[in-house]
Amino acid sequence: MKIFKTSLFFFLLSFCSFAQPNQPTNYFDVVKNLEIFTDVFKQLDQLYVEESTPGNLVNTALSGMLASLDPYTVYYPESQIEDAMYLQTGRYGGVGARVSLVSGRNTVLEVFESFPAYKSGLRAGDIITHVNGKSIDGIDLDNLEDGLTGTPGSVVTLSVLQLGKPTATELVITRESIKTPAVPHFQLLENNVGYIKLDEFTPTASEDVKTSFNTLKGKGMEKLILDLRGNGGGLLNEAVNIVNFFVPKGTEITRTMGKVESWKHVYVAQYDPLDLTIPLVVLVDEMSASSSEIVSGGLQDLDRAVIVGVPSFGKGLVQQTVDLSYNAKMKVTVAKYYTPSGRCIQKLDYGNKTEGHATQIDTTKLRTFYTTHGRPVKDGSGIYPDVLIGPGQAKEILSLLQKNFAYFRFGIEFKKTHASIDSAGSFALSSKDYTDFVQFAKTNAKDFVPTWYSYIEKLEKELTNQNVVNPDLKEQLTKLQNGIADALESSLLQLQNEITPKIEAKIIEVYYFRSAAIKQSLTNDPLIRASQEVFQKNYSTILAGPANRENK
Repeated sequence: MKIFKTSLFFFLLSFCSFAQPNQPTNYFDVVKNLEIFTDVFKQLDQLYVEESTPGNLVNTALSGMLASLDPYTVYYPESQIEDAMYLQTGRYGGVGARVSLVSGRNTVLEVFESFPAYKSGLRAGDIITHVNGKSIDGIDLDNLEDGLTGTPGSVVTLSVLQLGKPTATELVITRESIKTPAVPHFQLLENNVGYIKLDEFTPTASEDVKTSFNTLKGKGMEKLILDLRGNGGGLLNEAVNIVNFFVPKGTEITRTMGKVESWKHVYVAQYDPLDLTIPLVVLVDEMSASSSEIVSGGLQDLDRAVIVGVPSFGKGLVQQTVDLSYNAKMKVTVAKYYTPSGRCIQKLDYGNKTEGHATQIDTTKLRTFYTTHGRPVKDGSGIYPDVLIGPGQAKEILSLLQKNFAYFRFGIEFKKTHASIDSAGSFALSSKDYTDFVQFAKTNAKDFVPTWYSYIEKLEKELTNQNVVNPDLKEQLTKLQNGIADALESSLLQLQNEITPKIEAKIIEVYYFRSAAIKQSLTNDPLIRASQEVFQKNYSTILAGPANRENK
């Protein structure tokens, strides 16, 4: 008989220790349900017909419990501790590569300059088939206990299929402490406009922005674009520090409200600013979230920056990472944050779910707040840009192509026939190259726009299940599938101007590094053009606000 470890009860009981002694809590209900959980676990361990793994059962139970709250409250067992450490320190133990499943195979999307993966010869487009002798085809490396991440100094052996090599290469890589730059790229654009791309709010984010800012100022920068597109957030204090660079000392930047008293806090600018007058544009998109929205929302509310782009994600929640027993950790939502005007921009209501899904706040019930200069802003809907640059009707296609690695896969194919290319900022895709991309995308249409085929595939499966044999119907379905591929081809030909810069940037990234890809993308970025126009035409007018406002 397997031995049940009663220490599980005390491990679970540790979840209750975060409540303050004076906080009203139904302790009987907590203890009762923990005891039921322990009893169920014990009975499964002793009676279930198949051999079970206690750790997997607990991980599944904890993950399910936390997922019922919100997607940001997450349990990290000891095997995933590197993920939790990255949240706290901005560092993790690993090889310095970004890998994802592409067509069911673990494909290297990016290697980080100067880290072990790059030094070992690993490159974008390589396919990792084995880790430490174990086949990983179809396995997400994030779910592999002994994968690319691990303790610095430990060794991992990879079997890799590399471009241009007929057989697999074995790479023995020693993991290191990996720290990717929070600011992967900054440069001075035309008209003395500085540009800073901020990827995430790690512990060095504000210092990286400060260093970039001072460097650009030394080169003659007179205006600044801060790019927060795709930035999913990070440390709250780093967001506060970055806003502090542009507002007077003592200015309220954000405030948090939570159940625990220590999370009822007002954050103000504690330091002397870098520059109170430099014209500032902040770029946001639908993936700009959390700390990105603290920065963009704070600067918008204080009328210190013009926000350009599309509405942001709408995450007004704050998480804290806490230590658990046996080297495990948990990231838990502890508070909501509010911008200087008093609004909370949280878009989804996780406290009131419908059929297990969070509900979006009714747009008719959104409240209006006002910036320092009296401009109206809304709560409950992310940060709405002052200058809206919509993606247009092509949003679905562009999103599907990006999500399903169309640009990346074409970049790998391109590299197979082009030994070298021009440097970032000078590279240009030819008309023939774009035609090749269109045909590549059409040939692989099921991979790149799978939702377009989903209903046909469901119908085909249902016909098979019902043993329906109808050659004419099958022929019609085939024609319909071919018609979808033709429709994709037609759409891509119409979207050449929008898609070409995305392909160019991805090809540059395949040959070089992400910083080079960002530099390439700036040569034809509609939001950069819009920002330049804002600086030239109506920056002051946008921030001035209405001359008179009712109900002030």
